[in-house]
Amino acid sequence: MTNQYYKHHVFFCTNQRDDGAKCCGASGGQQMRDYLKKKVKHAHLNGEGKCRINSAGCLDRCDEGPLLVVYPEGIWYTYVDEADIDEIFEVHLKQGRIVERLQLK
Repeated sequence: MTNQYYKHHVFFCTNQRDDGAKCCGASGGQQMRDYLKKKVKHAHLNGEGKCRINSAGCLDRCDEGPLLVVYPEGIWYTYVDEADIDEIFEVHLKQGRIVERLQLK
């Protein structure tokens, strides 16, 4: 038995900078978070022992974004579009394998 409440806890940076600097919010962070949250709910993978999709403020890796991080593994990903989010969903959240091509080092 594990002491983790969620199998996967995903945090999307959705920070929006007012000064025009590069940020995840301006790169679709909130939209991609909403997209993945819907996918997880539709697949009935949300809730205790499953997945939780959250928004986060600045995760301080702005030059590498947009990005998200999956805990408890601490795996950081970047993405471009819904196809990348679909791959993270299918491979990491459903199969438990890292999507190496999207992983930030």
